[in-house]
This record gives sequence, structure tokens and C-alpha cells, in this order.
Amino acid sequence: MKPEAGPTRRRGADLEDAILRAAADELIESGYAGLTMGKVATRAGTNKNALYRRWPNRLALGIAAYRQLTTTVRPPDTGELRGDVLELLRRANRHWSSPLGAILRELMAAAGGAAELLAQLPDQSVDATAPLWLTVLGRAVARGECAPEALHPRVATVAIVLLRNEFVTRGLPTAPDDVLIEIVDEVYLPLIRHRGPVPS
Repeated sequence: MKPEAGPTRRRGADLEDAILRAAADELIESGYAGLTMGKVATRAGTNKNALYRRWPNRLALGIAAYRQLTTTVRPPDTGELRGDVLELLRRANRHWSSPLGAILRELMAAAGGAAELLAQLPDQSVDATAPLWLTVLGRAVARGECAPEALHPRVATVAIVLLRNEFVTRGLPTAPDDVLIEIVDEVYLPLIRHRGPVPS
């Protein structure tokens, strides 16, 4: 009778997935402050060297794990640009004040001004958020609410950048709704409307 085979050693993508799942679980349980390479290695059933071969430090691992926790956001469709933009800002505001948002704030604080690290956070990078905002603006162009010249990534994402600035500069986990309305009515919509003639 053949002896039973021992557990197969995980490699490559299987091991990486196990590490990321373990790191994500640690983030949910303890936040970034409680995340350590040792805890993640133990939870994943591997050693710290396996982690360091893939991520240079716990911040890089924390960001990669946070990406596992985020979901794809579908663009709202309220039938008007103002309603869509307000809904996107309100969603971001709710996320920022959620437990997952608390993890995001910790990661952003740890990253400081390291643009290459911030760019890896799916809801903080202009490159990552631009498609969602361009979809909303594209619908507005199709409805005749604004000109095609508004379809520029930096223009499209101005509102979310301003909201993010509120979080960073004021250090609060949420912004009052009147701030969101002000961003939309006093900055975003006037900017969009001045990006070329509105189709007749």
C-alpha cells in the first residue's frame, strides 16, 4: 500500500493568492497598524522570505492586499450630470468613512507623498478613477449637457480630487453633504460647461 502523499507545496500564483488573502484578512481584523509580515506569513502557512520576494515591505503588501478588498464600481445613471457626479462623490464619502475606508486612510498616511505607491491604490489614482468619470461625462455629452471637449481625464476627475483633498487637509473621515454640493455646483459643473460650446 502506497503511503499518503504530503501536502503539495504551493508555488507561483497559488502561493501569491494565499498570501494576499491572508494579508487582506489581517487588514480587516487589525488595520494597517497591526499588519506584520510575520502574521501574514503564519496565516498563509509560509515564511517571511516568500513575502519579501514579492513585496519589499509591509506597505507594498498592504496596498496589494487592499486591492483585493475593493470591488468594481458601476457608474451611476441618474439621467443628469449633476445627479451622477453627486452620487459618485456620496459613494466615495461613504467609503471613506467605512471600515475599509479607515484602512485606505492608514495606507495613504503611510505612503505619504510617494506617488508610485498612491498610484497603486485603485480609488486614489487618477488613471484608475478616470474611466468611471469619463463614462459619466460621456453620457452627459450624449445627452447634450456638455461639449466633447470636457472628455479629458484631468477635467473628469476634478471633483473626486477635490473631495480627496478635503479628507487629507482636514483629517476627517467624512465630508458634510453641503461640501459635496459645493464642489459640484461651484467648481465641477462650471468647469465642465466652459470646456467648449454645449451642443445645440
